[in-house]
Amino acid sequence: MSKKSFVQLFLAILILLTVSIISIGIGRYPISIEDIFKIIFNVEVDTTTRMVFFGLRLPRIIMAIIAGIGLSMAGSVYQTIFKNPLATPDIIGVSSGANLGAAVAIIYLSGGTRTIAVAAFVGGIIAVFTAIGLTRLSNYGGISTFVLAGIVIGSITEGLIMMMKFFADPEKQLAAMEFWAMGSFAGITEDKVISIIPYFIIGIATLILLRWQINILSLNDDEGKSLGIPVEMIRFVVIIAATLVVASIVSVTGLIAFIGLIAPHIGRMITKKNDFYTTIFSGLIGGIILVVADCLARSLSSSEIPISILTTFIGAPFLAYLMSRQR
Repeated sequence: MSKKSFVQLFLAILILLTVSIISIGIGRYPISIEDIFKIIFNVEVDTTTRMVFFGLRLPRIIMAIIAGIGLSMAGSVYQTIFKNPLATPDIIGVSSGANLGAAVAIIYLSGGTRTIAVAAFVGGIIAVFTAIGLTRLSNYGGISTFVLAGIVIGSITEGLIMMMKFFADPEKQLAAMEFWAMGSFAGITEDKVISIIPYFIIGIATLILLRWQINILSLNDDEGKSLGIPVEMIRFVVIIAATLVVASIVSVTGLIAFIGLIAPHIGRMITKKNDFYTTIFSGLIGGIILVVADCLARSLSSSEIPISILTTFIGAPFLAYLMSRQR
């Protein structure tokens, strides 16, 4: 790693830690920076302050960091292996499958928080395996087939969701479905964070272990094969690993828009590279954006704003800027 890359990484981590500490103190029950450091260094503070810190703010901030890092790294990986700068975690149906799973849990199951999380996770995984199955049925198993399979799965799941919305109870079920689809960190607890950590770590660790192969997947398939890389198998493993990361996150946060799209672009604009270091750097950028967005979500209004509303207001203008910049 060059000196410039090390400095960029260090500054990104420093900014992420800074905004996280500031964000912990902001909310309906403010916590001073002094109290935050007292808690960190195990100095006696007010019981209520300690409960708010450990019970509400800390799990929420950790989840925002995990979500930002995971969705951004997955988005960067998807953009690399699909050779598409607009690729996002829902390009092969992960998000739409998770949305369908959550909708099924809300309407046909108990609709409890844990049930919705499990159903969303399973829905995302099933959607991706279905897309992969459709790709295998094709005579041509290239990138375009993956994308088309994702579009098919996304269209089918959206149709099923619309049908369920039509028959849903408008006062309870429909509202719950819409709120889940907009994403939120409001209900994050320590148990939820712990429950997704194993899947998140497995997915991220797999992507890190395959970082050189991911760089090669950005080349033409024939070039990758000439270098002795089993392109189809590596692509399959990378897709499953990235899907595991995304599904584990959205299963507890709901859908979060644009982070997987804009953070990799910001990372590439800063590093002027498109390698796995940029993927990690993009993850830190995504963590910063989501922590700031979550802070705004609970402080701009008396009622909490869904996180996807804020990330859309950040992401859409940035996408328009990219369009004008690259003509």
